[in-house]
Amino acid sequence: MKKETQGRTDLYIASWLKSQSRDKIILATKVCGYSERSSYIRDNAKVLRVDAANIKESVEKSLKRLGTDYIDLLQIHWPDRYVPLFGEYSYDPSKWRPSVPFVEQLQAFQELINEGKVRYIGVSNETSYGVMEFVHTAKVEGLPKIVSIQNSYSLLVRLRFEIDLVEVCHPNNCNIGLLSYSPLAGGSLTGKYLDLNSEAAKKGRLNLFPGYMERYNQSSSREATVQYLELAKKHGLTPVELALGFARDRPFMTSSIIGATSVDQLKEDIDAFTKTQRPLPAEVFADIEDIFKRFKDPTIL
Repeated sequence: MKKETQGRTDLYIASWLKSQSRDKIILATKVCGYSERSSYIRDNAKVLRVDAANIKESVEKSLKRLGTDYIDLLQIHWPDRYVPLFGEYSYDPSKWRPSVPFVEQLQAFQELINEGKVRYIGVSNETSYGVMEFVHTAKVEGLPKIVSIQNSYSLLVRLRFEIDLVEVCHPNNCNIGLLSYSPLAGGSLTGKYLDLNSEAAKKGRLNLFPGYMERYNQSSSREATVQYLELAKKHGLTPVELALGFARDRPFMTSSIIGATSVDQLKEDIDAFTKTQRPLPAEVFADIEDIFKRFKDPTIL
Protein backbone atom coordinates (compact mmCIF):
# COMPACT_ATOMS: atom_id res chain seq x y z
CA MET A 1 0.00 0.00 0.00
CA LYS A 2 1.17 3.52 -0.77
CA LYS A 3 -0.38 6.93 -1.10
CA GLU A 4 0.40 7.28 -4.81
CA THR A 5 -1.58 4.20 -5.85
CA GLN A 6 -4.28 4.10 -3.16
CA GLY A 7 -7.73 3.67 -4.72
CA ARG A 8 -6.46 2.68 -8.15
CA THR A 9 -8.01 -0.80 -7.99
CA ASP A 10 -11.43 0.85 -7.71
CA LEU A 11 -10.74 2.76 -10.92
CA TYR A 12 -9.76 -0.41 -12.78
CA ILE A 13 -12.90 -2.16 -11.57
CA ALA A 14 -14.97 0.89 -12.54
CA SER A 15 -13.62 0.71 -16.08
CA TRP A 16 -14.55 -2.98 -16.30
CA LEU A 17 -17.97 -2.42 -14.72
CA LYS A 18 -18.99 -0.17 -17.62
CA SER A 19 -19.22 -3.23 -19.85
CA GLN A 20 -21.16 -5.33 -17.32
CA SER A 21 -24.76 -5.59 -16.15
CA ARG A 22 -24.48 -4.09 -12.67
CA ASP A 23 -27.30 -6.22 -11.27
CA LYS A 24 -25.39 -9.39 -12.25
CA ILE A 25 -22.30 -8.35 -10.26
CA ILE A 26 -21.71 -8.77 -6.53
CA LEU A 27 -19.41 -5.86 -5.77
CA ALA A 28 -17.52 -6.06 -2.49
CA THR A 29 -15.08 -3.65 -0.91
CA LYS A 30 -13.77 -2.81 2.54
CA VAL A 31 -13.32 -0.04 5.05
CA CYS A 32 -9.86 0.09 6.63
CA GLY A 33 -9.41 -1.00 10.24
CA TYR A 34 -7.37 0.76 12.91
CA SER A 35 -4.17 2.11 11.37
CA GLU A 36 -1.56 4.65 12.34
CA ARG A 37 0.34 4.18 9.06
CA SER A 38 -2.38 4.58 6.42
CA SER A 39 -4.00 7.85 7.48
CA TYR A 40 -3.36 9.26 3.99
CA ILE A 41 -6.45 7.49 2.69
CA ARG A 42 -8.65 9.95 4.60
CA ASP A 43 -8.81 13.72 4.10
CA ASN A 44 -8.02 14.72 7.68
CA ALA A 45 -6.98 11.82 9.86
CA LYS A 46 -3.96 11.05 12.00
CA VAL A 47 -5.22 7.57 12.89
CA LEU A 48 -7.77 5.50 10.99
CA ARG A 49 -10.64 4.19 13.09
CA VAL A 50 -13.77 2.20 12.32
CA ASP A 51 -16.08 4.97 13.45
CA ALA A 52 -19.00 6.67 11.72
CA ALA A 53 -16.92 9.42 10.10
CA ASN A 54 -14.30 7.04 8.70
CA ILE A 55 -16.87 4.52 7.46
CA LYS A 56 -18.92 7.22 5.71
CA GLU A 57 -15.88 8.83 4.05
CA SER A 58 -14.58 5.45 2.93
CA VAL A 59 -17.88 4.49 1.30
CA GLU A 60 -18.43 7.86 -0.38
CA LYS A 61 -14.95 7.78 -1.92
CA SER A 62 -15.32 4.15 -3.02
CA LEU A 63 -18.67 4.83 -4.68
CA LYS A 64 -17.22 7.78 -6.57
CA ARG A 65 -14.17 5.85 -7.79
CA LEU A 66 -16.23 2.79 -8.69
CA GLY A 67 -18.79 4.80 -10.62
CA THR A 68 -21.71 3.04 -8.94
CA ASP A 69 -24.37 4.11 -6.47
CA TYR A 70 -24.26 1.08 -4.19
CA ILE A 71 -21.91 -1.54 -2.76
CA ASP A 72 -23.27 -5.06 -2.39
CA LEU A 73 -20.97 -6.13 0.44
CA LEU A 74 -18.96 -3.80 2.68
CA GLN A 75 -16.53 -5.45 5.07
CA ILE A 76 -14.30 -4.13 7.85
CA HIS A 77 -10.78 -4.99 6.64
CA TRP A 78 -9.54 -5.69 10.16
CA PRO A 79 -10.96 -4.75 13.58
CA ASP A 80 -10.77 -1.37 15.25
CA ARG A 81 -9.66 -3.12 18.43
CA TYR A 82 -6.33 -4.89 18.81
CA VAL A 83 -6.19 -8.45 17.44
CA PRO A 84 -3.24 -10.52 16.18
CA LEU A 85 -3.01 -9.89 12.44
CA PHE A 86 -1.36 -11.18 9.25
CA GLY A 87 0.72 -14.05 10.55
CA GLU A 88 0.64 -13.19 14.25
CA TYR A 89 -0.92 -16.06 16.13
CA SER A 90 -1.21 -15.42 19.87
CA TYR A 91 -3.23 -12.67 21.53
CA ASP A 92 -1.03 -10.33 23.58
CA PRO A 93 -3.12 -9.00 26.51
CA SER A 94 -0.75 -6.05 26.98
CA LYS A 95 -1.78 -4.68 23.55
CA TRP A 96 -5.43 -4.26 24.48
CA ARG A 97 -6.65 -0.73 23.72
CA PRO A 98 -9.97 1.14 23.86
CA SER A 99 -11.91 0.69 20.63
CA VAL A 100 -14.98 1.98 18.84
CA PRO A 101 -18.02 0.22 20.36
CA PHE A 102 -19.62 -2.48 18.20
CA VAL A 103 -22.95 -0.67 18.39
CA GLU A 104 -21.45 2.55 16.97
CA GLN A 105 -19.96 0.67 14.04
CA LEU A 106 -23.26 -1.05 13.26
CA GLN A 107 -25.20 2.21 13.55
CA ALA A 108 -22.93 3.76 10.93
CA PHE A 109 -23.54 0.80 8.61
CA GLN A 110 -27.28 1.08 9.26
CA GLU A 111 -27.26 4.67 8.02
CA LEU A 112 -25.55 3.67 4.79
CA ILE A 113 -27.96 0.78 4.28
CA ASN A 114 -30.92 3.11 4.86
CA GLU A 115 -29.47 5.45 2.22
CA GLY A 116 -29.21 2.58 -0.26
CA LYS A 117 -25.43 2.90 -0.54
CA VAL A 118 -24.63 -0.46 1.06
CA ARG A 119 -26.66 -3.68 0.94
CA TYR A 120 -24.84 -6.11 3.22
CA ILE A 121 -22.00 -5.91 5.72
CA GLY A 122 -19.25 -8.25 6.89
CA VAL A 123 -15.94 -8.50 8.69
CA SER A 124 -12.41 -9.60 7.85
CA ASN A 125 -9.45 -10.85 9.89
CA GLU A 126 -11.93 -11.26 12.71
CA THR A 127 -12.05 -13.51 15.77
CA SER A 128 -14.81 -15.53 17.38
CA TYR A 129 -15.23 -12.84 20.03
CA GLY A 130 -15.65 -10.15 17.39
CA VAL A 131 -18.12 -12.12 15.30
CA MET A 132 -20.28 -12.98 18.28
CA GLU A 133 -20.25 -9.40 19.62
CA PHE A 134 -21.34 -8.05 16.22
CA VAL A 135 -24.12 -10.65 15.95
CA HIS A 136 -25.29 -10.16 19.54
CA THR A 137 -25.25 -6.36 19.28
CA ALA A 138 -27.23 -6.47 16.03
CA LYS A 139 -29.84 -8.72 17.62
CA VAL A 140 -30.20 -6.68 20.81
CA GLU A 141 -30.18 -3.25 19.13
CA GLY A 142 -32.12 -4.13 15.99
CA LEU A 143 -29.17 -3.28 13.74
CA PRO A 144 -27.90 -4.98 10.56
CA LYS A 145 -26.28 -8.39 11.01
CA ILE A 146 -22.93 -9.24 9.44
CA VAL A 147 -23.25 -11.90 6.73
CA SER A 148 -19.61 -12.68 5.89
CA ILE A 149 -16.14 -13.13 7.31
CA GLN A 150 -13.08 -12.80 5.09
CA ASN A 151 -10.26 -14.63 6.86
CA SER A 152 -7.11 -16.38 5.69
CA TYR A 153 -7.68 -20.09 5.00
CA SER A 154 -5.64 -22.60 3.01
CA LEU A 155 -3.81 -25.91 3.22
CA LEU A 156 -1.16 -24.06 5.23
CA VAL A 157 -3.50 -21.95 7.41
CA ARG A 158 -6.39 -23.88 8.91
CA LEU A 159 -6.45 -23.87 12.71
CA ARG A 160 -7.39 -20.23 13.33
CA PHE A 161 -10.72 -20.88 11.60
CA GLU A 162 -11.31 -24.56 12.25
CA ILE A 163 -10.82 -24.52 16.04
CA ASP A 164 -13.88 -22.42 16.86
CA LEU A 165 -14.93 -20.04 14.08
CA VAL A 166 -16.43 -22.98 12.18
CA GLU A 167 -18.84 -23.48 15.07
CA VAL A 168 -19.53 -19.77 15.50
CA CYS A 169 -20.26 -19.28 11.79
CA HIS A 170 -22.30 -22.47 11.35
CA PRO A 171 -25.68 -21.90 9.61
CA ASN A 172 -27.50 -23.04 12.75
CA ASN A 173 -25.52 -20.67 14.97
CA CYS A 174 -24.44 -17.21 13.75
CA ASN A 175 -24.78 -18.15 10.05
CA ILE A 176 -21.78 -16.23 8.69
CA GLY A 177 -20.29 -17.14 5.32
CA LEU A 178 -16.50 -17.61 5.04
CA LEU A 179 -14.85 -15.88 2.09
CA SER A 180 -11.33 -17.27 2.40
CA TYR A 181 -8.41 -15.17 1.25
CA SER A 182 -4.97 -16.51 0.29
CA PRO A 183 -6.21 -20.03 -0.56
CA LEU A 184 -2.92 -20.37 -2.47
CA ALA A 185 -0.96 -19.05 0.53
CA GLY A 186 0.25 -15.99 -1.34
CA GLY A 187 1.18 -18.18 -4.32
CA SER A 188 3.35 -20.51 -2.23
CA LEU A 189 1.11 -23.53 -2.81
CA THR A 190 1.81 -23.33 -6.55
CA GLY A 191 5.36 -24.39 -5.68
CA LYS A 192 6.95 -21.47 -7.48
CA TYR A 193 8.90 -20.29 -4.44
CA LEU A 194 10.61 -23.62 -3.80
CA ASP A 195 13.30 -22.53 -6.26
CA LEU A 196 13.91 -18.90 -5.33
CA ASN A 197 16.07 -18.41 -8.44
CA SER A 198 13.35 -19.44 -10.88
CA GLU A 199 11.79 -16.80 -13.13
CA ALA A 200 8.38 -17.33 -11.55
CA ALA A 201 9.79 -16.81 -8.06
CA LYS A 202 11.69 -13.70 -9.08
CA LYS A 203 8.47 -12.14 -10.39
CA GLY A 204 6.47 -13.16 -7.32
CA ARG A 205 5.46 -10.74 -4.59
CA LEU A 206 7.26 -12.65 -1.85
CA ASN A 207 10.52 -11.73 -3.59
CA LEU A 208 9.46 -8.32 -4.90
CA PHE A 209 8.56 -7.18 -1.38
CA PRO A 210 11.16 -8.56 1.09
CA GLY A 211 9.59 -9.58 4.38
CA TYR A 212 6.09 -9.68 2.90
CA MET A 213 4.23 -12.88 3.86
CA GLU A 214 7.54 -14.36 5.01
CA ARG A 215 5.61 -16.91 7.06
CA TYR A 216 5.03 -18.85 3.82
CA ASN A 217 8.74 -19.06 3.04
CA GLN A 218 10.03 -20.44 6.32
CA SER A 219 11.39 -23.99 6.30
CA SER A 220 8.39 -25.77 7.84
CA SER A 221 5.99 -24.13 5.37
CA ARG A 222 8.27 -25.05 2.48
CA GLU A 223 8.47 -28.63 3.70
CA ALA A 224 4.68 -28.89 3.98
CA THR A 225 4.31 -27.36 0.50
CA VAL A 226 6.58 -30.04 -0.95
CA GLN A 227 4.36 -32.70 0.63
CA TYR A 228 1.21 -31.16 -0.87
CA LEU A 229 2.81 -30.88 -4.31
CA GLU A 230 3.69 -34.57 -4.19
CA LEU A 231 0.13 -35.37 -3.11
CA ALA A 232 -1.28 -33.39 -6.05
CA LYS A 233 0.98 -35.25 -8.48
CA LYS A 234 -0.04 -38.60 -6.99
CA HIS A 235 -3.71 -37.85 -7.70
CA GLY A 236 -3.23 -36.32 -11.14
CA LEU A 237 -3.91 -32.77 -10.01
CA THR A 238 -1.96 -29.57 -10.47
CA PRO A 239 -0.89 -27.80 -7.26
CA VAL A 240 -3.45 -25.07 -7.98
CA GLU A 241 -6.25 -27.60 -8.51
CA LEU A 242 -5.43 -29.26 -5.19
CA ALA A 243 -5.19 -26.03 -3.16
CA LEU A 244 -8.25 -24.31 -4.62
CA GLY A 245 -10.26 -27.53 -4.78
CA PHE A 246 -9.56 -28.11 -1.09
CA ALA A 247 -10.76 -24.62 -0.17
CA ARG A 248 -13.78 -24.85 -2.48
CA ASP A 249 -14.99 -28.15 -1.00
CA ARG A 250 -14.79 -27.31 2.69
CA PRO A 251 -18.34 -27.61 4.11
CA PHE A 252 -18.11 -24.18 5.75
CA MET A 253 -16.84 -22.31 2.67
CA THR A 254 -19.03 -19.75 0.92
CA SER A 255 -16.45 -18.58 -1.62
CA SER A 256 -12.71 -18.19 -2.07
CA ILE A 257 -10.86 -15.06 -3.11
CA ILE A 258 -8.15 -15.36 -5.73
CA GLY A 259 -5.48 -12.91 -6.79
CA ALA A 260 -3.74 -13.00 -10.16
CA THR A 261 -1.08 -10.94 -11.90
CA SER A 262 -1.75 -12.32 -15.39
CA VAL A 263 -4.69 -13.53 -17.45
CA ASP A 264 -3.10 -16.99 -17.60
CA GLN A 265 -3.03 -17.16 -13.80
CA LEU A 266 -6.63 -15.99 -13.62
CA LYS A 267 -7.77 -18.66 -16.09
CA GLU A 268 -5.89 -21.38 -14.21
CA ASP A 269 -7.49 -20.31 -10.93
CA ILE A 270 -11.02 -20.16 -12.37
CA ASP A 271 -10.59 -23.52 -14.12
CA ALA A 272 -9.44 -25.06 -10.84
CA PHE A 273 -12.74 -24.00 -9.24
CA THR A 274 -15.05 -24.84 -12.12
CA LYS A 275 -13.49 -27.82 -13.91
CA THR A 276 -11.81 -29.86 -11.18
CA GLN A 277 -13.89 -32.79 -9.91
CA ARG A 278 -16.37 -31.61 -7.32
CA PRO A 279 -15.96 -32.59 -4.61
CA LEU A 280 -12.40 -33.84 -4.74
CA PRO A 281 -12.21 -37.62 -4.14
CA ALA A 282 -12.29 -38.85 -0.56
CA GLU A 283 -8.82 -40.34 -1.06
CA VAL A 284 -7.43 -36.87 -1.73
CA PHE A 285 -8.89 -35.50 1.49
CA ALA A 286 -7.61 -38.48 3.44
CA ASP A 287 -4.08 -37.83 2.17
CA ILE A 288 -4.45 -34.11 2.99
CA GLU A 289 -5.36 -34.99 6.58
CA ASP A 290 -2.31 -37.25 6.86
CA ILE A 291 -0.06 -34.33 5.92
CA PHE A 292 -2.02 -31.97 8.16
CA LYS A 293 -1.38 -34.22 11.17
CA ARG A 294 2.35 -33.74 10.61
CA PHE A 295 2.29 -30.06 9.60
CA LYS A 296 -0.41 -28.27 11.57
CA ASP A 297 -0.37 -24.66 10.38
CA PRO A 298 3.36 -24.45 9.55
CA THR A 299 3.06 -20.69 8.97
CA ILE A 300 2.77 -19.95 12.69
CA LEU A 301 5.75 -17.75 13.53
